[in-house]
Amino acid sequence: MSELKNERMIESKEQTIYRYKFTTDFMEELYTFSKIHQYDERHDFKEAWNTWVEDNNELIVEEGRRLENLGYDGDILDKMFRSARYYFRKKDTVKPEPKERRQYVSVPKEFLQSIDEHIKSNQFNKDYQPKVAHNDFCKENQELLERCINEIMEKGLVDEEDVKNKLKKTYKNRYFRIMSA
Repeated sequence: MSELKNERMIESKEQTIYRYKFTTDFMEELYTFSKIHQYDERHDFKEAWNTWVEDNNELIVEEGRRLENLGYDGDILDKMFRSARYYFRKKDTVKPEPKERRQYVSVPKEFLQSIDEHIKSNQFNKDYQPKVAHNDFCKENQELLERCINEIMEKGLVDEEDVKNKLKKTYKNRYFRIMSA
């Protein structure tokens, strides 16, 4: 008897549902209603909802039975209303175009090694901060910096401000990596 009980417990654990979804047909109906009443005031939306529920009672009962059979024990009508009012109503019909990513421009390894050496040699200094350390690094390594800037600009990053920000960000990222290790 206990083996049978254990099997049932294992089966129920495997079939646990955390998000009860509506069928595609029902979602389409709910979505259509939501879009028609998208800009209604709260009171008007509620009135339209009550009318829609009466008109689509058979569809709602069928969907409710399906969810109950899956194990949903909440208020099904409330779940439907919330989906219509707070999710489908605000859902955009057009998917946005994905932004085109910029091409990654790498920094020479020689430059990265120089940054690491500078950070490691100064990390135990009192009041060592990334901003001060970066300025100090730039003063000490002007030739290397110029070569690195030229190399980066040849690779396609031509705006001076972008190059400057990239080098500063590279230094600060290396700083935090070394300091937190």
